[in-house]
Amino acid sequence: MQVKKTLISLLAVAALLPSAAAAQSSSINAFSPYSMYGIGELNTPGTLPVRSMGGAGVAMRWPTSINLLNPASFSAMERKSFLFDMGAENQNYYNAQRRDGVTRKSAYNTFNFHEIAFQLPLGKGIGLGFGLTPFSSVGYRVKSTQIDGSYGWSDYTFQGEGDITEVKAGIGWEIFRGFSVGAAAQYYWGEIDRTYIMTPTNITDNDAITATTGTDLYAVSRFKAQFGVQWTPVFNAKRMFTVGATYDLGGDLRPDVSHKVLLGDPAGTAVRDESFRGALSLPHQAALGLYYRTPKVTLALDYVYQNWRSANEGTEYATVGGYSVAYANTSTVRFGVEYIPNYSDLRRVLNRWSYRAGFRYGDYNQTFNGRRIPQFAVTAGIGIPVRFLAASAVDIGIEYGQRGRGGNMAGNAGFVKQRYFKVALGFSIFASSSSGEFWFVRPKYD
Repeated sequence: MQVKKTLISLLAVAALLPSAAAAQSSSINAFSPYSMYGIGELNTPGTLPVRSMGGAGVAMRWPTSINLLNPASFSAMERKSFLFDMGAENQNYYNAQRRDGVTRKSAYNTFNFHEIAFQLPLGKGIGLGFGLTPFSSVGYRVKSTQIDGSYGWSDYTFQGEGDITEVKAGIGWEIFRGFSVGAAAQYYWGEIDRTYIMTPTNITDNDAITATTGTDLYAVSRFKAQFGVQWTPVFNAKRMFTVGATYDLGGDLRPDVSHKVLLGDPAGTAVRDESFRGALSLPHQAALGLYYRTPKVTLALDYVYQNWRSANEGTEYATVGGYSVAYANTSTVRFGVEYIPNYSDLRRVLNRWSYRAGFRYGDYNQTFNGRRIPQFAVTAGIGIPVRFLAASAVDIGIEYGQRGRGGNMAGNAGFVKQRYFKVALGFSIFASSSSGEFWFVRPKYD
């Protein structure tokens, strides 16, 4: 009964926190010109300890840690235990673009929740996992000028905002000792609002060119599935080695698009008003990971492949600047390390902390005039136990990343060199009778 009440309470918190976070932050949860197309900028998956290790965690398997990357890990939960995790992050964007020898810069700050997750055992070797995380974010404000010698020039303003959220629920089952499988259902929903305003400046007496406003509202509501496996050939008191793999089926998002074109300002006369299904698919994803753990050192390595181009073949976008944008298949390498000097040190508190670092490298999932956009990130973080020998902890993480190289594109606007810096805060609660952490037990009085 107590577990049931606890679960209901946490689900209520999970439902309320996204709206609360949105009310306290900017309506734009990302600020990147690269989010102008498709579903925007993808968020790094996983809880904060995993993200502080470069995002590597496909093979991570530990009874006191939530792993949202692989549903097979849910089977690692010990009986009569419960895991809960929540986190939020602040992100600073720095964009620079060079054109005609002039560098233009911009900066923006955002704040948003990142994850709400829990795990619990359903039986011996069977565990349930749940996660609510942001999947992608759109946020941009871009201005451009198009010159036409016949009448003058036009100023274009492009702006957009919105988010796609992912809900994941899955089950992991340890079929026999050291070998587990898992499956998860993923639900995506959200809205993306894109607007452009064209304002002409006539230098002739021809006033036929008038201001135009275009709006596109994308509404997403779709399911997809993920499957995972983990094998632990080495497991003893001194070391643990696990191999993990996942496969995401992908799927057609088919967003509901409401498209309007108005003459004049956003309250002007509509000359086009239509609704249709957009052509956009999530890619199939294959990931392979390695996980090695000792009482002091943990290492994790992942390789992730996504077929964005194959899933969206023939889907291209064009800008006023005249260059084409298309989806590209991506490969990403993620690596992380965690170090705990002495988990059971009574005298030195800092020796019981977890120290994490990592990196990831790959290409952005879109090309510009056929050119790929490299991106990388370096991460670091600490985990602070709430008390001696406790698995519950407060986590702090930082991340520095870069997308693009800048430089000029012949005949077009230069590539944007984007840098960002993240600071994240999270906490995890582990409740178990074996560890003495009774977080959800009602006190009894004589």
